[in-house]
Amino acid sequence: MRLLILGTGGMANTHAKHFSAIEGVTIVGGVDVDPGRVEAFNTAHDIPNGFGSLDAALAWGEFDAVANVTPDSVHHPTTIAAIAAGKHVFCEKPLATDHAKALEMTEAAERAGVVAMVNLTYRNVAQLQKAREIVQSGKVGKVRHFEASYLQSWLVSKAWGDWRTESQWLWRLSKKHGSNGVLGDIGVHILDFAVYGAGSDIDKVFCRLETFDKAEGNKIGEYDLDANDSFAMTAQLDNGALGVVHATRWATGHFNELRLRVYGEKGSLEVQHRHDWSKLFTCLGDDVETGTWSEIEVEPVPTNYQRFFEAVKGGNTLEPSFRHATNLQKVLDLATLTDRDRREHLVSA
Repeated sequence: MRLLILGTGGMANTHAKHFSAIEGVTIVGGVDVDPGRVEAFNTAHDIPNGFGSLDAALAWGEFDAVANVTPDSVHHPTTIAAIAAGKHVFCEKPLATDHAKALEMTEAAERAGVVAMVNLTYRNVAQLQKAREIVQSGKVGKVRHFEASYLQSWLVSKAWGDWRTESQWLWRLSKKHGSNGVLGDIGVHILDFAVYGAGSDIDKVFCRLETFDKAEGNKIGEYDLDANDSFAMTAQLDNGALGVVHATRWATGHFNELRLRVYGEKGSLEVQHRHDWSKLFTCLGDDVETGTWSEIEVEPVPTNYQRFFEAVKGGNTLEPSFRHATNLQKVLDLATLTDRDRREHLVSA
C-alpha cells in the first residue's frame, strides 16, 4: 500500500511511525500548506515526495490511500476530494465537525467502494477489546448501568506544553478555528470507548457543556477561547442501560485517563487506561457475593493502523468505520442541542 500523509503536524508523526513499521506499507508523500513543515516532516521520516496541497498530490496520483491528519474542519473537503479520486482514507477523529458532513463523507465512500476508517485510537487498548468480548459473551448478564470518563489536565498543567504561549494548542479552544471543544475533541473518544465496551449504541442523550474563563477577555491573539472545556452527559443505550459520560481538560492530576465501568445483572467490569498503562478488572460469578475484583491479563491487539492496511489489502472496510463515526457525530450534535434546549433528545429520531 502506497500511503500519502495529509497534514504534517504533531499527530502525523504518530501515523508515520506506525505505518512505516508495517510490512507492505510505503509512505510515498507528505502534504502541508507550510513548505518548511512538510520538508522537515519528510526528512524526519524519509519520505520522498512533498506537496503544498492535496490537489497537487492528487494530480501526481502515485498513491493508494490517504492518512488524513488535518485539523477537524478540514477533514470534510479533503476526504471528499480523496474519495472522488478513488483513494482509500484513514481519517483522524472526529470524522467531521457535524453529522451532515460526516454522513456526506460516509455515503461518498460507500458509493465509491473505497475503504474508509477513522482513527479512534483507544480501540488499540487490548483491555477494552477484552471487556467488549466479556460483555458480548453474556458473563455480566444484561447490562443495566455504565460510567465513562475522560480526564485531561493540560489546561492546568504544563506537562503537555503551555497553551497560553504555544499557539499549536489554541485552535482546540476556539470555535472559529474549527473546534467543538472537549465534546468534539475527546468526547468522540469517550463515547466510542463507552459504546464499544458496553456493546450497545446510544439511544437517548442529555448533556451540559461548560466553558470557563481562561484569559483576559477569553481571547489570546486571533483565538477566541469560546469552545467548551467540560461536559457531563446522561445517556441510555439501545440495550436499555442507563449511564453517565463526562470529560474535561481541567482534571488536575490526570494527564490522560479514560475509564469505563459496566454493571450487569450477573457481574461487572472496569477498564482503566492511562498514558502509561491499561488495566481490566472484573467481578464475576461467585465474586459478586463478596465484592471481589480480579485483574485480567490481556494480550496485545492489532492497531487501527494495521487494521486499515489489512482492510485495504482485503478490499473491505473494518471498524472503526466512517459509518460508526458518523453515528457518534450525531450523538455529539444532539448533545449540543440538549445543552441549548435543556431537554433529552432521542438519537434514533
